[in-house]
Amino acid sequence: MPSQLLTIARNTFVESVRQPIYFILLAICGIAQILTTWGTGFSMGYTESGEVSGDDKMLLEIGLATVFVCGMLLAAFIATAVVSREIENKTVLTVVSKPVSRPVLIVGKYLGVSGAMVIAVLTMLLFLQLSLRHQVLSNASDQVDKPVVLFSFLATFFAFGIAIWCNFFYGWVFSQTATLLMFPLFTAAWVGTLLLSKDWHFQPIATDFKPQVALISLSVLMALLVLTAVATAASTRLGQVMTIVVCAGVFLLGLLSNHFIGRHAHSNRYAAVIHSAEPQREGETSFNQPGDTYDIALRYAPREPITVGTPFYYGPNPNGVPLNINPYKPFKGDTSDRMAMFDNNREPALVVVEAENVRLTVKHVGPAADLAVLPPRNGDYVFIRPTFVNPVAVTLWGVIPNVQFFWLVDAVTQANPVPARHILLVAAYGAVQIIVFLSLAIILFQRREVG
Repeated sequence: MPSQLLTIARNTFVESVRQPIYFILLAICGIAQILTTWGTGFSMGYTESGEVSGDDKMLLEIGLATVFVCGMLLAAFIATAVVSREIENKTVLTVVSKPVSRPVLIVGKYLGVSGAMVIAVLTMLLFLQLSLRHQVLSNASDQVDKPVVLFSFLATFFAFGIAIWCNFFYGWVFSQTATLLMFPLFTAAWVGTLLLSKDWHFQPIATDFKPQVALISLSVLMALLVLTAVATAASTRLGQVMTIVVCAGVFLLGLLSNHFIGRHAHSNRYAAVIHSAEPQREGETSFNQPGDTYDIALRYAPREPITVGTPFYYGPNPNGVPLNINPYKPFKGDTSDRMAMFDNNREPALVVVEAENVRLTVKHVGPAADLAVLPPRNGDYVFIRPTFVNPVAVTLWGVIPNVQFFWLVDAVTQANPVPARHILLVAAYGAVQIIVFLSLAIILFQRREVG
């Protein structure tokens, strides 16, 4: 089976890069990056320092969005070409009539299309990296980055020149040869610009390298691999036009799912933000033993009334997901009654025993229990009720690929670091989505008439 899988993937990859649309969308993306870099001044200002600033913030957003849209269209077009069109032309029958199972065929097709997508998207991202190195010409005094212009021109010239030569003398497909050459040639061009300053002086390669931009670019690549799985599943039953419609629909739903579905999945409203949290006595840090008490200082006055006897919850996010406190029944009684506070026959709870403007004292009442997953700390959000979970909305929100998880541009433009661990979590989320949609593709193709 591995040999069959690799053979199908290799043939699908070659067929994918031979599609005229593959070359066309790469060219459109490259031209769009040139126009965005040279033809626009956004006047965004220079108020924040980071890997990108001023007009280059908008350059990054528009450039990465261009890659995203071109990649989405490319996934739909080439998935249709290698799956739907083969089913319509009955050529897929020559494969499934042999000892090749339908799941192997679908997975092989996906791997081949994904390989073509990776090369195309990485090439588009190289266009973006060169644009960011060049930067937007916002002022009349800004100079053209000559190393970027020269190396980009040479990469394009050699890719097209070699493709024309091989097409004329060897009969190779021009578009396939040109697109496959673009990736290594533009990689060399990008590395060349990293080694040379705008004034043609040698510099350390890390001087103009933008690791945060590279991380968010990998996140977009993962999103496009998920959309490739969606396109593969859709093309097992639909034609080209409807596959594009489905991909565009999933793309838009994924962008808007937080607003239309996600905000209904969990319901809670934070009352304040913790400035500091200190246990009153050593050994009370767990917040899970009877009498454990914390002095809480808030950053500002609570948005909702917090009085003596109010339940106390906290968590790292403003929507209350997750909470660092397990749900409990609110304490009902007199907080000044020591016997009631330490009564082992009542339900364990956290309760505010003192409240004065931005200062609270919170006590664990009742028997010992694992209420606190983590102790309170600076930056946690304070809640006075547990988070309500809508199971229907949570299910729908989980099924639809959440494109916002992959779109991390705002973090870079606001000079907030994107940890590598977060990228790994995004990759894991994307891998689960890919498995789900490939499973759906196999189910849809199992009973598809191909003869």
